[in-house]
Amino acid sequence: MKLLPISLLVFALAAAAAFAYDPSPLQDFCVAINDPKGWIFVNGKFCKNPKQVTADDFLFKGFRYQGNTANPLGSKVTPAFVDQFPGLNTLGISMARLDFAPGGLNPPHTHPRGTEILVVAEGTLLVGFVTSNQLNNTLLTKVLYKGDVFVFPIGLIHFQLNIGKAPALAIAALSSQNPGVITIANAVFGSKPPISADVLTKAFQVDKKVVDYLQAQFWYDNN
Repeated sequence: MKLLPISLLVFALAAAAAFAYDPSPLQDFCVAINDPKGWIFVNGKFCKNPKQVTADDFLFKGFRYQGNTANPLGSKVTPAFVDQFPGLNTLGISMARLDFAPGGLNPPHTHPRGTEILVVAEGTLLVGFVTSNQLNNTLLTKVLYKGDVFVFPIGLIHFQLNIGKAPALAIAALSSQNPGVITIANAVFGSKPPISADVLTKAFQVDKKVVDYLQAQFWYDNN
């Protein structure tokens, strides 16, 4: 069997690393704007002329205020992704504030484009994630207290539940300017148009009445 040259193998590994997450910027910054007459187009966003950028373009004030947890989930996620914080464009990072009422849940979801690291600022959270099929869908879970940090690997289903008697607050950072969010229940039972009941009854091994009931629910989005 003919072996690949070492230089080609090195190049392949380097290329894989380079394209693993958001591409590295080739300029100092690229503040996103919605104007199609923008200076340049990078990472799906038009960039503001760098000579017109100010310090305000790198400031996000959305974490100053507590999120409204008066909803069916008892939680509120305030994202600071590139759509809310244009200064993040091309920088490969983002953040989110998570507020929880007692018993509040950030339901099972996944970020298809980013790893998440979370620190508890107040309260007590039960958190966990589920490994892929290759690792037998193992649940890894932990109770977090104020000051604790937990990481959720990219793409894996995870959740956070306030098990304390007081409100809880957490701050998350993610390894993409636009990590995306797929809430599992909303996607499976609240898609538009709905997924065929034949698909869901066989996938979940339940009666069609159960699927009809779940699809008829209002699936709240706490983002």
